[in-house]
Amino acid sequence: MGINVQLMNALRDGMAIVACPLALTKERKWDERRQRALCRYYSDACAGGIAVGVHTTQFAIRDPKVGLFRPLLELMAEEMNRLDGKRNTPLFRVAGVCGDTRQAVLEATLASELGYHAGLLSLGALKDADEDFLINHCRIVSEVIPIFGFYLQPAVGGRVLPYSFWRRLADEVEKLVAIKIAPFNRYQTLDVVRAIADSGRDDVALYTGNDDNIILDLLTPFQFRLKGREVELRIVGGLLGQWAVWTRRAVEIFEWCKAIAKSGEPIPKELMCLHVHLTDANGAIFDAAHNFAGCIPGIQEVLLRQGLLESNLCVDPNETLSPGQVEEIDRVWNSYPHLRDDEFVAAHIDEWMR
Repeated sequence: MGINVQLMNALRDGMAIVACPLALTKERKWDERRQRALCRYYSDACAGGIAVGVHTTQFAIRDPKVGLFRPLLELMAEEMNRLDGKRNTPLFRVAGVCGDTRQAVLEATLASELGYHAGLLSLGALKDADEDFLINHCRIVSEVIPIFGFYLQPAVGGRVLPYSFWRRLADEVEKLVAIKIAPFNRYQTLDVVRAIADSGRDDVALYTGNDDNIILDLLTPFQFRLKGREVELRIVGGLLGQWAVWTRRAVEIFEWCKAIAKSGEPIPKELMCLHVHLTDANGAIFDAAHNFAGCIPGIQEVLLRQGLLESNLCVDPNETLSPGQVEEIDRVWNSYPHLRDDEFVAAHIDEWMR
């Protein structure tokens, strides 16, 4: 399934793409019913797309002893096929693609066959590869499925990727359709945006993955002076684990940011306050105090509290909430009710669970 003109235009215009968690029972078994419920929740919350098999979904699903990568992509594709029937614009489908070149090509091939539109290409497994190898790796995978470039922070398995890499990626990989910028670092974020500006490409959509800076990324005009002329780029959307929780409200905030960015109107004080609130909430949910060790169970804890998941368990029994993280989630839960979508979830959860 290629990316049709309608979807490509929607991607470039900007959308909210949810990084989907894995639903597990209290016995640490895959919960297919709640996995489908999550997919329905994100669609009804008006997300523009869903990413599957990414960091939020847990890289451990690829372990042969776990064996959930293919079944998960299949189930989610099937559910998205059904949901697209009642949407004006189909869900943009992103599949995580990892590993060495052989593994990445196999994963990309499966994703393409199942109708995913792009592969979010993680380079975390290639920590010692030089830039030439990385660019060739990206080019090979892009021949199988269009790619979402991915700057994943080292704290959760990524690697540092300099300006030169992003410039070459733009120059040498034609089927690069977007980049998720998630280094949680302003200098490295700027490296990516400047590289795309310098490349002259206007067909690569920039998406924030900086869960610690979502609103400001969406509001910032990135201006550069290149060869005597001013160039301005925008981060037009997000592909975020934070948006896997409180999704209806997240989409509303995203659409507000998008409208402000397009209009050029002054940024309301209320929106800047929301930036602080959302970053504080993310710090608790993502476990910033412990270098993000409890990130995934933190996301799942929120979904558990809303009844969307049965447990906050991960595939790896050692991946758990950090000491004090529950109390931190309690704090932001009570402090920022305006970030939550409890009423929306309560009104629809029985329908999603069918």
